[in-house]
Amino acid sequence: MFTSVSKRSALMAVCMAALSGCTAGPQYLRPSALIPPAYKEAGSQSGQDGVIWETSQPGDTVSRGKWWEKFNDPKLNELEEKLNNGNQNVAASAAAVLAAKAIVRESRSQFLPTVTGGAGITNQHLSTFGPDKASATYSTFSLPVEASWEPDLWGRVRNTVNANTFAAEASAADLENVRLAAQAQLAVDYYQLRAQDELKRVLDTTVSAYRESMELTRNLCDAGIDSDEAVAQAEASWQAAQAQDTSLGNLRAQYEHAIAALTGQPASSFTIPAQLFDARVPAIPAGLPSQLLERRPDVAAAERAVAQAYAQIGVSKAAFFPALTLAATGGFENLGFLQWLAWPSRVWSIGPNIAETIFDGGLRKATAQQYQATYDQTVANYRQTVLTAFQQVEDNLAALRVLAQVVEQQDGAIKSANRSLQEATARYTAGIDPYLNVIAAETILLNDEQTAVSFRAQQMVASVQLIEALGGGWENTQR
Repeated sequence: MFTSVSKRSALMAVCMAALSGCTAGPQYLRPSALIPPAYKEAGSQSGQDGVIWETSQPGDTVSRGKWWEKFNDPKLNELEEKLNNGNQNVAASAAAVLAAKAIVRESRSQFLPTVTGGAGITNQHLSTFGPDKASATYSTFSLPVEASWEPDLWGRVRNTVNANTFAAEASAADLENVRLAAQAQLAVDYYQLRAQDELKRVLDTTVSAYRESMELTRNLCDAGIDSDEAVAQAEASWQAAQAQDTSLGNLRAQYEHAIAALTGQPASSFTIPAQLFDARVPAIPAGLPSQLLERRPDVAAAERAVAQAYAQIGVSKAAFFPALTLAATGGFENLGFLQWLAWPSRVWSIGPNIAETIFDGGLRKATAQQYQATYDQTVANYRQTVLTAFQQVEDNLAALRVLAQVVEQQDGAIKSANRSLQEATARYTAGIDPYLNVIAAETILLNDEQTAVSFRAQQMVASVQLIEALGGGWENTQR
């Protein structure tokens, strides 16, 4: 038998082992990913330098600032501030972060003992069945306190806490991703709405010009210079332009309603006044360092998912080791109420319990293999997220480069179409050419002006999406 000293020594040894926390599994290392030194579309030399594998350093927690202020649009600034305070998807994600942090606190509670207490009064009657045919009724008064503690010898609790901590960090990154995506979507919808305002201006001007042409044709017809056929053609052009002008209200209303929902306001009471579409693409630095991409919340969330999966491997490996539980019970118990809390009525028990699974049909091994495969999957998902992020940046840089040339070329086309319309109108007024030539020139000019508005809207959308792809801007000072 152990002496009291040897028992205390053994208990102390167990506690020391528990405090040492022999964690199953090696320490987590962040996965590496293919990171080019710079972006090809930003005029870099990455095409010559190639790409290398680098360890990720997520920077999603740094301040991105108010990136929308780069566009110098007071109305956009106002709407973005409303989104930050009223968007319900952001609010839901923020609540999810709080829930994830609570789960971390729940898992940390497993480091400490569990203590329960209670009080009970039990009335019991013994039957008369037996040799002496005697019966008895008595009451038992009990006041027990129980404590149990499972030392984290193999890191099961520690790895569980780590996994839940990484999950909470991933949830926080998801919150920033939802916020950034909502901010970017609002800016995209806003510039699409402004494009509708510009198209409205173009078509209002066109309708007015077509009306003047129609009146000119009627006057020429009344003077016997032109025919009623030309008048009908002019009326048809004017009415078709009116229909296009009116139809713009539908799409603009939809963009306005979408912005209302993003800012957390009912569409029925939300209005954005029309204004000129005079937005300009913010100046982009000549060289954009690829490290800025590490601010992307989705990249950070993918990396935290890898860390969470890795911690789960440690949890599965801890299942191969025995579990030690220290339990103690103490309190008072007596058959009489007056002696319930008397010192002689005290009861207690204490002792360790160790348990080990002897046979589980391969369950633990299969579980460990499952978590290892899940970890490999999350690493691949993380690397694919990084590759997709670089693709999106390059896509939008290329779009801005190409669209800058396209807009300039389209402006030249509009000037030529204007000159052509003036010439066709002059020749028609002089009776040289038929009115069909004027209609053809008017149609070409209208199409060119509508196309120019579309290209400018694409420019603004690409600039917003570039900022989103970079994680919310490109200033190094924000890191």
